[in-house]
Amino acid sequence: MKKTWWKESVVYQVYWRSFYDTDGDGYGDLEGVIQKLDYIKGLGVDIIWLNPCYGSPDVDNGYDISDYRSIMPKAGTMDTFEQLLKEVHDRGMKLIMDLVVNHTSNQHPWFIESKSSKDNPKRDYYIWRRTKNNWRSYFTPSTWEFDPKTEEYYFHSFAVEQPDLNWANPKVREEIYRMMKFWLDKGIDGFRMDVINLLAKQDGFPDSETPEDISYLGNNPGIHEYLHEMHEKVLKHYDVFTVGEIPFVNPEDGVLYVGEDRGELDTLFHFEVCDYMAHWDMKRFKEIQKRWYEGMWGKGWNSQFLNNHDHTRLVTRFGNDTVFRVESAKLFATLLHTLPGMPYIYQGEELGMTGVRFPSIEDYNDIAMKNKFKEEIEKGRDPQEVFESLLHLSRDNSRTPMQWDDSENAGFTSGSPWIKVNPNYTEINAAKVLEDSGSVYYYYKKLIELRKEHEVMVYGDYETFLEEHKQIYAYTRQLGDKKWLVLLNVSEEKAEAALPDELAYAFKEVILTNYPHVQAENAKGLALEPYHALIYQIE
Repeated sequence: MKKTWWKESVVYQVYWRSFYDTDGDGYGDLEGVIQKLDYIKGLGVDIIWLNPCYGSPDVDNGYDISDYRSIMPKAGTMDTFEQLLKEVHDRGMKLIMDLVVNHTSNQHPWFIESKSSKDNPKRDYYIWRRTKNNWRSYFTPSTWEFDPKTEEYYFHSFAVEQPDLNWANPKVREEIYRMMKFWLDKGIDGFRMDVINLLAKQDGFPDSETPEDISYLGNNPGIHEYLHEMHEKVLKHYDVFTVGEIPFVNPEDGVLYVGEDRGELDTLFHFEVCDYMAHWDMKRFKEIQKRWYEGMWGKGWNSQFLNNHDHTRLVTRFGNDTVFRVESAKLFATLLHTLPGMPYIYQGEELGMTGVRFPSIEDYNDIAMKNKFKEEIEKGRDPQEVFESLLHLSRDNSRTPMQWDDSENAGFTSGSPWIKVNPNYTEINAAKVLEDSGSVYYYYKKLIELRKEHEVMVYGDYETFLEEHKQIYAYTRQLGDKKWLVLLNVSEEKAEAALPDELAYAFKEVILTNYPHVQAENAKGLALEPYHALIYQIE
């Protein structure tokens, strides 16, 4: 298997608007990221992924870009960005930016021109039609918005304020490639590519028999030609790392995007867990991991994540955010850092931060949640019932401010935060965990150290056993003569099981556990505590 620097890296995602505010306006900013770089570096990560900070009206938290070559005033200035990049590099880390090129803001100059008349030179920078089909967008009941001035509909995969670019137009592609070079020439180290598999559209936009299944938005003919062209014209000329956000894919599709012989992307996020598994499902998770390993290993590189700015915090969604918050946070950390692929840490995950439950829809900012709430109550549904149904997976569950200490607003801002702070910040915060050697933070730090010291965690083959066990997830990673055994009780109850003979009778050295004072083996085999995680080295 080809070895690369990025396969051996751990990524830390900075959602800057919720990270640290230095000017008191209630929004985190790039200066705040600079001031907290030593904290990030202390964890041991290699790459920082920075969410969009470009010029934007901020309808969808920066994913509606009106100027690709500027910095949003809320975030700071270009000088601040360049200082951030320098400070990251000075600490031996790398910085990747969000590349959002499926759509722009409706306030982007290209769209303003495109919308001005049917014969404007930029009319076909976007997708216009006289009629519409029955497709849904991510955020609205239709992908089409009528423009009364030109009497045509424009296409949007997300909010009406986010019109999709027409990638079939070579002029659009050249504009994007020039913009990518602008940032790469500044010295950034790559891109996280937002919904990158949505760029190509179905020819003719036929009606769907199941419009609620929006997979028709992605993986359409032409997508691989676009990405190969992007690689040939831009990416291959820089030593950078790319990760594609790629919904609606299976491993067979995935390897087409990231196959090492394809000349497209380096790695991908798939969403078989985070988009389609609302609660922990052991059988399903095991099956997903096995299928992706078998489909991708040795061909292309995968990613491991269980939360980000779009998905509820993992201890709340998949673990236990009350009695076993610390134990379950450490267990899922063990899972993410020992499975095949690249681990992603979302800010606050290393503290064991939890999701939130605000009392009213008015307390939420998530445009997807608010649009869905409006759509459902317009159908006559009870507002409280709709609200309750949306709480668990609201994107704002993961967007509350980073909890730095127990002072007002969790030390995030001296002003009024753009979104409320999770009330549990007095108990869960960075200042507190940094003083506790047994905290979630130091457990993450140890996992990252182990990954740097032992290539078996990166390049080791993966084999599962106890596959039918409803509580225990068990697997080995092996590279040459080094073999590690990972045992995880992903449940709130104690669990028992018998190991296969070749493991039961082997000498086992504990590498890491979240129950350091518990003997996990007895005469019958394994006896694991709730959310018990163990990494053994097998002799």
